[in-house]
Amino acid sequence: MIKICFVCTGNTCRSIMAERIMKNLLKQKKIEQIKVCSKGLRANGENITENAKKVLRKNGISSLNRKSVKLKKIDKNTLYIVMTNKMKSFVDSKKLISFEDLIGQEVIDPYGQDESVYQKTFVLLEKGIKILLNKIQMESMQ
Repeated sequence: MIKICFVCTGNTCRSIMAERIMKNLLKQKKIEQIKVCSKGLRANGENITENAKKVLRKNGISSLNRKSVKLKKIDKNTLYIVMTNKMKSFVDSKKLISFEDLIGQEVIDPYGQDESVYQKTFVLLEKGIKILLNKIQMESMQ
């Protein structure tokens, strides 16, 4: 079993979108040996943002409400994926990568911006997640 946790600041936009995108791809590919979650460095129980829900829904992915979850305890068996390189300093794990490591650019926080910015965020997240999933599949074949 592979465990992956996406991490952003508040767990209301980027990381929850990444979690839902990944779960959707895993379901499409019928991959069951990967568990996915998301957390925020400063999460405080807020719901997923409205624009994140709209963008997920428009892309055919679950947009159900969910309270944000704070990253408290690090699990040494979980791969943590942060949105920016700066966030790496807040996650004390040997299994840690950023979206810049995956796609060559950070995923900037769309919080408070319009739906088009959230759609651009979705595209970056999906691109990085597809690369990650391909790497995992390639490693499992070796």
